Amino acid sequence: MTKMTGPRDGDVQSIDSIIFALYDVISGPAGERDWARDRNLFMPHARLIRTRKNPDGSSYCKVMTIDEYVTDAAPILTQDFYEVEIARTLEQFGNIAQAFSTYESRHTPLGPAFARGINSIQLLHDGKRWWVTAIAWDIEREGNLLPAKYSPKPAGKKS
Repeated sequence: MTKMTGPRDGDVQSIDSIIFALYDVISGPAGERDWARDRNLFMPHARLIRTRKNPDGSSYCKVMTIDEYVTDAAPILTQDFYEVEIARTLEQFGNIAQAFSTYESRHTPLGPAFARGINSIQLLHDGKRWWVTAIAWDIEREGNLLPAKYSPKPAGKKS
C-alpha cells in the first residue's frame, strides 16, 4: 500500500484532524517525512519553538520557521521515531484555539516511551479551515514533571 503524500484537505477541517496530522507527519520509520503535508498545516510565517533548560539552569529556546524545523529534526529522523498524543487540554474562543497536547516519543509505534512532554499548539480558523500558527514545546525532566491535569486520565475516569 502506498502512503499518501502532500496536502490533504481532511487534515485541516477540525482541531482533531489537524493535531492528528501533526503527529502523523513526524511519526514513522527512519527517513524523510511528508514535509509538503506538514507545511500545509501551518500558516505562512508560523513558528516552532523548542524550549529546554541549560546545564546552568537558565532557560533556552530555539525559534524556528518550518524550513528550519525540517533541518533541525533531520538528526532525530535518522532512526525510527514515533510521537503519540496521550492527553489533550483544549480551550477555544471563536476562531482561535489553544491545545496543550501531551505526548510520548517512542522508537516503535507501541514501544516504551523514551521521552514525554507537552506541545502547546496555537490554532486559527480562517472561516474555511484550521491553521497552526505556532507550536512551543518542552520535555519532562527532573524538576519539570507533567502535572496531573495534563497527564492521561485512568480508564473509566472523566475529566
